Amino acid sequence: MQATDVNDRVVYWGTGRRKSSVARVRLVPGNGELVVNGKPGNIYFNQNPGYLAITKAPLETLGLENEYDILVKAHGGGLTGQSDAVRLGVARALCQLDPENRKPLKTEGYLTRDPRSKERKKYGLKKARKAPQYSKR
Repeated sequence: MQATDVNDRVVYWGTGRRKSSVARVRLVPGNGELVVNGKPGNIYFNQNPGYLAITKAPLETLGLENEYDILVKAHGGGLTGQSDAVRLGVARALCQLDPENRKPLKTEGYLTRDPRSKERKKYGLKKARKAPQYSKR
């Protein structure tokens, strides 16, 4: 779904989820900047430079890394989940940009939502699967 923002620029939307993280992504024509929750991407994902590479991977696959700005509202989870959620959101927005982008993104695995999430804790156990220590006497 494409829309226009206040400045009459074309905006492409995509939503990504991973674990308990949700990222709402907007692709706007620009010069390749990443802004997450109002902060530059290199400051938001400062703990590991790999997070930046993960978020921009779909654009690099298509050779568009310097043509679109990525504006993100992310919440929930940690930086790993959020960076993977941003990657999925960017890939979905690129599919709206041009349906021809779907095939290369699908082969790289960027359009697949990772279903793994934390397993719930069960009663009688200390964690999801960890049992209390067994003692014979």
